[in-house]
Amino acid sequence: MMQRDTPADLHKLHNLQRALDESVDLGAPARLKKLVHWELDHLPAPAGGATLQRWQALAAVAQSDLSLAKLYEGHTDALAIMLELGGPLPAPGAVWGMWAAEAPGHRVTITPAADGQICIDGSKAWCSGAATSSHALLTAWHPDGRDPQLVQVALQQPGVSISGDHWQAVGMQASASLEVRFQQANAVLVGSPGDYLQRPGFWHGGAGIAACWYGGSLALASALCAAVGPTASTASNPFRCAALGKVDLALQGTAALLRQAAHAMDDQPRRETSALALRLRQSAEGTARLVLDEVSRALGATPLCQNRHFARAAADLPVFIRQSHAERDFAALGERVGAEGATTWML
Repeated sequence: MMQRDTPADLHKLHNLQRALDESVDLGAPARLKKLVHWELDHLPAPAGGATLQRWQALAAVAQSDLSLAKLYEGHTDALAIMLELGGPLPAPGAVWGMWAAEAPGHRVTITPAADGQICIDGSKAWCSGAATSSHALLTAWHPDGRDPQLVQVALQQPGVSISGDHWQAVGMQASASLEVRFQQANAVLVGSPGDYLQRPGFWHGGAGIAACWYGGSLALASALCAAVGPTASTASNPFRCAALGKVDLALQGTAALLRQAAHAMDDQPRRETSALALRLRQSAEGTARLVLDEVSRALGATPLCQNRHFARAAADLPVFIRQSHAERDFAALGERVGAEGATTWML
């Protein structure tokens, strides 16, 4: 049975949108701190009965600013993971990064400390918001090479240093995905080795990224819709109308998949959902690419050169969707569909 937004859900989304509107002149890290301070980071848990409302919030933040969405999604994902795995409760007001990239030449290792605690050493790449987060949840490795282990770490301590030498981004610049180095930094274990990848919430969180890509697409599509306007006709402006028709079809398809996936995850929260998440991510990426192409062709260079919000969204979105693994994800989806069989296509 399909869920509908309750007045409480709509009130929370209204408050979030109002906060986004009021903080629009601030940078992404400052805006995130405002949202945390106003407790607008307390989203419904993935697959907890209100997944669509969670994704609506992610999409709203992304429509406002994709760099902010990158930080906000990571922060809220870290909170959801710690809730799922029973990790130590975060301190009120803390701003979290969620760093799970395992880039070549970068690995964080775990060693026991004298007091029965643990320390971590090594480096972690692609750490979004590293310079402005207070804490991080990240993947690290035991000396025996077991599956990755999640750890909590407070970033304001002597054993943590940050380098921005390799961050030269134009798109997604404000997300500041820097390199973080650890030297005997104190940390806390969260869950057991392998829990990060094996928990049901791994694919729930991966699907949530698609809501961010969708929100970024809305920022550009809305500009095209406004340019066409309520009085447009195909006779007066056939090319913009055609572009808007293509954009609408793509957005409606991805929105339908988002709703379907949210309800499916809420109905069966323990079900394996990798195919569903991959399908959703690839749909959202394809929609974003179509929106980028159609909107820029239909509107020309003017908004790219004269509208700061539009220009930033157009620069950010191609970078953000490269969090997709392109053909690797299509291949992974195809493998799963082959195992399930063509019956999944039946109406």
